[in-house]
Amino acid sequence: MNSLIQYILVFTALGFALFFLIRKFFFKKPKSDKACGGGDNCGCH
Repeated sequence: MNSLIQYILVFTALGFALFFLIRKFFFKKPKSDKACGGGDNCGCH
């Protein structure tokens, strides 16, 4: 019984890890061209 719970926890953790890696690398948000976010008065210069 303990080995069944252990396998369920391992595969659940592996599934979450793969989900976050796939989401991070394949569903990226497009970056804006300007470093300040597009406004001229951002105060970062």
